Amino acid sequence: MAFVTVQPSGHRFEVQEEETILQAALREGVGLPYGCRSGACGSCKGKVLDGRVTHRPYQATALTQDDLNHGKALFCCAVPEGDVVIEAREVNGFQDMQIKKLPCRVESIERPNHDVVILKLKLPANERFDFMAGQYIDFLLKDGKRRSFSLANSPHDAALLELHIRHYPGGNFSGFVFNELKERAILRFEGPLGAFVLREDSEKPMIFMAGATGFAPIKGLIEYARHRNIQRPMTLYWGVQARADLYQLEVVQSWEKHLPHFRFVPVLSEPLPEDHWSGRTGWVHQAILDDFEDLSGYQIYACGASRMVEAGFRAFTESRGLPEGEFYSDPFVPSGT
Repeated sequence: MAFVTVQPSGHRFEVQEEETILQAALREGVGLPYGCRSGACGSCKGKVLDGRVTHRPYQATALTQDDLNHGKALFCCAVPEGDVVIEAREVNGFQDMQIKKLPCRVESIERPNHDVVILKLKLPANERFDFMAGQYIDFLLKDGKRRSFSLANSPHDAALLELHIRHYPGGNFSGFVFNELKERAILRFEGPLGAFVLREDSEKPMIFMAGATGFAPIKGLIEYARHRNIQRPMTLYWGVQARADLYQLEVVQSWEKHLPHFRFVPVLSEPLPEDHWSGRTGWVHQAILDDFEDLSGYQIYACGASRMVEAGFRAFTESRGLPEGEFYSDPFVPSGT
């Protein structure tokens, strides 16, 4: 048994034997940032100010040797060797939020393009499911495996839970969703999970960087900000391959129409001839670099493939002055990682 103290908040909680710092924090309702919980995404990375930790297996890209040399740790994998003091920027709102395992019924299956399915799920009438915009759920499969998907709706509009699922060649679960899943089917999930949520204690302008179905949690964040009447400037960069991959373009166009402080920049990496595309092309993080010489006064929320998130983080912090603590991300980690 050990105790962890979080700075600068001063929160203190107990870590049981063989428990990671993140597991203990979630049990105690302490809002440490996190994503995959498996040592792959790096969202839970923070600094150990005092004491020692050992790490369970993790990916070297999530915690480099340079990170270790500077006293950093992945709290989802870090087990304290005694009392420790850590530095982490906590997320408000987790104190009263309960992680549950629940059944749900598939209410509708929509196919907006060739490789995306929009699932809408209905919960039992007697169940309350509280979540924050940007969080995700884990489907609990019969073989004991899990598949994580972000919630695409805001808590104020949660009669149905909305998920955007992309069909990956060879993907067992996405193949099941595309080829076998039927309306009214019963699934089980655990949630809410993750800390990819809006930081409302700031007045900084926000830049959202979405790759493909990384649009899903960002949709939830923007709709939440709209519901809360948050007036901070918001710019959405949505990077996809071809025009058809902008699968909810009408939703974004409605934001452009009704939110005067909102701007949308679609970026196509491989537009087709039939797209007749005259807009931005290339990598989505490069479009942001081209538009902003100085990001020191901004917050960036990024969701999509891990390589996109990593490239953006490096470029924005190293060449545009973005503070590391103002880059919030939910990188997609392939199943089985």
